[in-house]
Amino acid sequence: MFEKKQKKPKRFIIKEDYTLGLGAIQILTDTVTGVNYINTIGTSMSGITPLDENGNVVITPVSQEDAE
Repeated sequence: MFEKKQKKPKRFIIKEDYTLGLGAIQILTDTVTGVNYINTIGTSMSGITPLDENGNVVITPVSQEDAE
């Protein structure tokens, strides 16, 4: 009668998470492309930026197991 929904793989993995008062900083990895992002979360503003000390995109190899 009721079918179990197949669980979709996660698109993003939180690699690191730092809480800063009312805000936070997260390092995210896209499980499809491997691109890393720094995500800033605050009370009035948020932002997401590709991550590299030189401004270049960082690619991390990601297995399907990481996305489950």
